[in-house]
Amino acid sequence: MGGHANAGYHPLTTETVVQVVAPLNHFADVNQLEIKEIGDGNLNYVFHVVEPATGKSLIVKQALPYAKVVGESWPLTLDRARIESEALRRAAEYVPALVPKVHHTDERLACTVMEDLSDHVILRKGLIQGQVYPKLAEHIATFLAQTLFHTSDFFLSPLDKKEQVRAFINPELCKITEDLVFTDPFFNHETNDFPKALQSSVELLWNDLELKRETAKLKHAFLTRAEALVHGDLHTGSIFVTTDSTKVIDPEFAYYGPIAFDIGQFFANLALNYLSHFHHSPDPQQRRTFQEYLLEVIEETWTRFKEQFTHLWQTKGQDVYMRVAGVEDDFFERLLEDTIGFAGCEVIRRTIGLAHVADLDSISDEETQLRLKDKALTLGSVLIKQRRQLTRITHLSESIRGVAHA
Repeated sequence: MGGHANAGYHPLTTETVVQVVAPLNHFADVNQLEIKEIGDGNLNYVFHVVEPATGKSLIVKQALPYAKVVGESWPLTLDRARIESEALRRAAEYVPALVPKVHHTDERLACTVMEDLSDHVILRKGLIQGQVYPKLAEHIATFLAQTLFHTSDFFLSPLDKKEQVRAFINPELCKITEDLVFTDPFFNHETNDFPKALQSSVELLWNDLELKRETAKLKHAFLTRAEALVHGDLHTGSIFVTTDSTKVIDPEFAYYGPIAFDIGQFFANLALNYLSHFHHSPDPQQRRTFQEYLLEVIEETWTRFKEQFTHLWQTKGQDVYMRVAGVEDDFFERLLEDTIGFAGCEVIRRTIGLAHVADLDSISDEETQLRLKDKALTLGSVLIKQRRQLTRITHLSESIRGVAHA
């Protein structure tokens, strides 16, 4: 459907957003609303709508027919707005407390009206500041287990599953992931972005034949394995948190892909945050404590995910093979291997690809930033190349710790 706007599509403004929220009867008086654009997003407008008299509020998110960061030269499908709201609604069937509530979707305007999460903070920001979230691992494990199991062939009938694959076909946004996560960072490509001083490390990576062969396998899995409805962009910037609440947002990259992809992206972003605390936590004791907390989140997320997925497998599994001894073990063995490999790709692309993470990029001391980015490249390569040997979740923690402190 290309990046061309729908018939009747027009970009919303702080003045015209009222027309979208008025019919919902959410507010007592739509003439008394305060509306401001809060999006710093590259692909969307985001409006915060609040009624001061009642304190009621909503978020209105509208997809742009191009990437805002680049401009109209990079067209993008508006269908992603439908995919995002459908994915949120689908998740809400199983984990309503872990996603923002969707109040309304307007396909013509490619916009979604949803719950306001202004009382939450973006997880990435909280982790950079060294905040601990006691329920994070439990909540993300639940989100992953419930959404991935219930949209997979383990639960759905083959007909339903294939209907779902068709409904969530998302070629344009998948192409972005295929290029920016799995391809460009591993070659000398114009989209890459890294400091000149990192050039020799980057060239070593580009010339690493084993690394490229292993990454090719992971890319092929991303391209071909329609295992479950994945979020597609589950990094710490797509998660809103408070000490006792977790909300997964922004599933506009959702499509039917490998179950391991979401888990790997989440773990990779925690690993990058781990590295960043060599700068963000100058006190050594405080730093060690927080870095160990991050590894605990990784281990607890995996353990709880596996427990829940196993329970669903045993109580709701639809396929006769799911009761054959060893099949479940084989599944989890491959899942961990893929998770670690996908994590490695994400670590590398967030270091030298087009889209970076504030965890490392916000480090003002140039020398420290370079040293940590160098470690990130080493870590990413280790995870991709050694993923078959890392057969327990604790092996992943040991790899992160080992590379970081080397």
